[in-house]
Amino acid sequence: MKSLCFRLSRNSLARQVERSIERQHRSTHSRTNPFRSNNPPKPQASATPRRFFFTQTATRKDARHHQPGDDPNFTSILDNPPELVRTGRRHGPGLIILALIPITALALGTWQVQRLGWKTELVARFEDRLVQPPLPLPPRVDPDAIHDFDFRRVVARGRYRHDQEMLIGPRMRDGEDGFMVVTPLEREVDGDGSRGTTTVLVNRGWVAKRLRRQRDRAEGLPTGEVLVEGLLREPWKKNMFTPENRPDKGEFYFPDVKQMAELTGSQAVWIEQTMEPDLMEALEMQSKGIPIGRPAEVNLRNNHAQYIFTWYGLAIATSIMFYMVVKKPPTDMSRRIRMNKEWT
Repeated sequence: MKSLCFRLSRNSLARQVERSIERQHRSTHSRTNPFRSNNPPKPQASATPRRFFFTQTATRKDARHHQPGDDPNFTSILDNPPELVRTGRRHGPGLIILALIPITALALGTWQVQRLGWKTELVARFEDRLVQPPLPLPPRVDPDAIHDFDFRRVVARGRYRHDQEMLIGPRMRDGEDGFMVVTPLEREVDGDGSRGTTTVLVNRGWVAKRLRRQRDRAEGLPTGEVLVEGLLREPWKKNMFTPENRPDKGEFYFPDVKQMAELTGSQAVWIEQTMEPDLMEALEMQSKGIPIGRPAEVNLRNNHAQYIFTWYGLAIATSIMFYMVVKKPPTDMSRRIRMNKEWT
């Protein structure tokens, strides 16, 4: 019985020793491999998948060795330069108006060139008529033929009808206000064995406003026969700013030849008396109320050369403005970069 108990104790002690040694062995192995996982190792993959992995890796390496960039003719989108573009609404209706201005100015300038040629030729023709000797005014004048004799020097004899005198104005001369004195000239003519009279309208010249009444300028009212030398002129044309004449009140603002001829019973013929007094004579005539006639010269306005420079200058200036507006770079707020994505 004692031997049996001794034998069991000995076996129990042996098992405890074995367990202690096993725990010590495990503890020692854990200290030598601190990063070892306690999870059991996974089974290794078979040989066939490994062979597929190596084959795929080799294919990728071959593809990497044949990239498009290896071609010397290849161009990337990164190599294309960026393009600056303007975002939003670039131009509005104002650009169309700005484009029409130089075109219109150019057309008007060209028209003024044609007008300049026409006016220069017209003035030259009138000046040629001025150098010709005075032509005696015939007893009867066809009003339709006056156009061909405009600015032609003529002479006529007769008596002034001061009772039918008309003042046109106001008119300025050397800064002083006044009127033009228009008086019918009655002429005696012979025809078919009988004597008769014809009347034409004569613009005698300018008188000061303070001497508009006939009683204040007695020396300017000749009573006998007079010789009038002047220019045969076409009837004047009224502009839109001149008021209408009021013959019932004796107010005339422009020479309406036909209207005045009907009022006085004369022919619709307009003669502008010419004279060239010196300064002292002009001052004496002005003080006595003697009408001062016009000089024998062509006084047509010829400003077409100024208009040409004006219109052509405006055309050039607006053309430059149009170019600057179209080619103006975008501002920092509206500037955007658009990359070129086309492969070329």
